[in-house]
Amino acid sequence: MTDPTRGHRIEAILFDIDGTLITTGGAGAVAWSRAFEELHGGPVDIRAVTESGMTDPEVGRAALRSVLDRDPDRRELATAMGHYLRRLPDAVAESGGYVVMPGIERLLDRLVDAGHLLGLTTGNVEAAAHIKLSRAGLNRFFSFGGYGSDSNDRAELTRCALDRGRLVSGGVLADGACISVGDTPRDIAAGHGARIKVVGVATGNYTVEQLHTAGADWVIETVEKGFPA
Repeated sequence: MTDPTRGHRIEAILFDIDGTLITTGGAGAVAWSRAFEELHGGPVDIRAVTESGMTDPEVGRAALRSVLDRDPDRRELATAMGHYLRRLPDAVAESGGYVVMPGIERLLDRLVDAGHLLGLTTGNVEAAAHIKLSRAGLNRFFSFGGYGSDSNDRAELTRCALDRGRLVSGGVLADGACISVGDTPRDIAAGHGARIKVVGVATGNYTVEQLHTAGADWVIETVEKGFPA
């Protein structure tokens, strides 16, 4: 796979999770709601206080702020995150809306066969990322990643993924040899902040036109339609 705008071979590809690889059908929101019922005596509507592309710690902080009417301290956030992660496996397993996005597994198989190194760049904390992917058996494709547990800054956690990719590759992953794939403007900004090109895929909450406007280097409806490989 070659970046047609620069003539570089793409050696590694980073994927966002929610809206790009899979949708959990709201399992994350269910897990947060159950966690808040345990901790604060009532559910929380995550979708009312957050937006697509936020990291898990940002989501937890926003949810706590909506309940406490103040910024949470570190212990309160850690406790909420622990309860969320404890409830997430059951929420994912029970979700009737869990879906692997069209063409994803075939694409990942094809990229591995072609010798590309695959990683993750996601706002999920690392444990949540692997819980969400495990139902579909997708963890086997990804040897490294950058996570919401690394940083609340999406560009910074993407840079963490690139550093780990260099380690996994034995130090031979060259600058300009990686791209990322995501479904939100935050994914696009994160990739560009890490100085890599981004494929916008309109399988989440944003349209092809919105992803173009956000500055994606390529935009496709699904990975079955025109993935630059």
